[in-house]
Amino acid sequence: MITLKEALTKSKEELESLKVEMEQKAKESGLNAYIDFSTSGEGVPILIKDNIQVKEWSVTCASKILQGYVAPYSATVIENLKAKGFSAFGRANMDEFAMGSTTESSYYGVTKNPYGEDRVPGGSSGGSAAAVAGGIAIAALGSDTGGSIRQPAAYCGCVGMKPTYGRVSRFGLGAYASSLDQIGPITQNVEDAAILYDAIASHDTKDSTSSDLPLESIVENLNADRKLTIAVIDNYVSEASEDIQKAYADTVKALEEAGHTIVHKNMANTKYDIATYYIVATAEATTNLARYDGIRYGNRVEGDNLADTFLKTRSQGFGEEVQRRILLGNFVLSSGYYDAYYLKAQKVRHLIRDEFNAIFEEADLILSPVAPSVAPKIGSIHDPLEMYKSDMYTIAINLAGLPAISVPVAKDGEGMPIGLQLIGKAFNEQAVFDGALSLEKSVNYTK
Repeated sequence: MITLKEALTKSKEELESLKVEMEQKAKESGLNAYIDFSTSGEGVPILIKDNIQVKEWSVTCASKILQGYVAPYSATVIENLKAKGFSAFGRANMDEFAMGSTTESSYYGVTKNPYGEDRVPGGSSGGSAAAVAGGIAIAALGSDTGGSIRQPAAYCGCVGMKPTYGRVSRFGLGAYASSLDQIGPITQNVEDAAILYDAIASHDTKDSTSSDLPLESIVENLNADRKLTIAVIDNYVSEASEDIQKAYADTVKALEEAGHTIVHKNMANTKYDIATYYIVATAEATTNLARYDGIRYGNRVEGDNLADTFLKTRSQGFGEEVQRRILLGNFVLSSGYYDAYYLKAQKVRHLIRDEFNAIFEEADLILSPVAPSVAPKIGSIHDPLEMYKSDMYTIAINLAGLPAISVPVAKDGEGMPIGLQLIGKAFNEQAVFDGALSLEKSVNYTK
């Protein structure tokens, strides 16, 4: 598959031919990465996760409850893409309402990892990552609430970038947890990620959390030779598999050889991150998903009365994982538990942010694993807590609202990709991309 940079030089006719070729390849691949092959306008085709509104497209968040819903407007990121010469092409499979780490909770069935079709591609943006890695999409948009761009990118051997909270508009994104969600690019390489980031980042008056800080082009200022101070979190790595630990050590050495300064730090145990995240995220999800009741949004299942209609609609429309998180969210917000859980989680969230800021007083970036292991086999995770643990390295970044990028650095003994992430200060995406480009060149990862 040609890169995004190469695609920008193609003629209208060449791009139309490419769309036909991509659709045929996707159907033949058997990855189940695309839900359908809708297209919106002319330009370089970008695959769109199924929770981002595109006008006149069916957008379902991979859920039964939204089957038949047609978007009446386009998300701001879609309008930004059109203005920069891109076009929305195809909807990518995902975990239902972005709740999951494997893309197994999708109403449309599981997506397969192109590096091993018995493996999951990660989640929730698994369709986007699998399509890019499998050579059936030039680039894609995903959304990241607790690692849902970076983790599937790491599992599938491609680049996934989560912007600073507020840097990319959330208007038109199906909300999971409003204080955590961010739209970002999944691409074949770092430069392509910078190109797509530049296209979607903007201030948006339709999003009350959108930042109005000045924006400069990342790709025009990319500098792989920039020397940075990079912190490594020693106590984090011990919780990862041996393959991840080796890749991490080799990457630190490669960064040192490239001229970067390495400083060693420790952070609080990741168990606090996981507990805090799942309290905050499920509480917000409970509120956001209350609108899907068969009256305002979603398919309706008629009951004997209004309460019975709500119960039947939501019980039959939502999948198991979504129902589990709604139940947990209602619990932590309920009378008697709000102070004990939700308010305490918000206080810990501030401590997590302060801990990152303390490290950034001495470092430009932080290097961290993305996941504790490579992509697991389809159907191998039966305990929800085990799935939640796969987010242990990514969720703190969302809680703190920081930018981060996952870059493939190695493969394990079975040929499965290993990705590591670089985390930056809020709104310092330039350092994140510069460091990622240097990392990409230093490790020289090959597919």
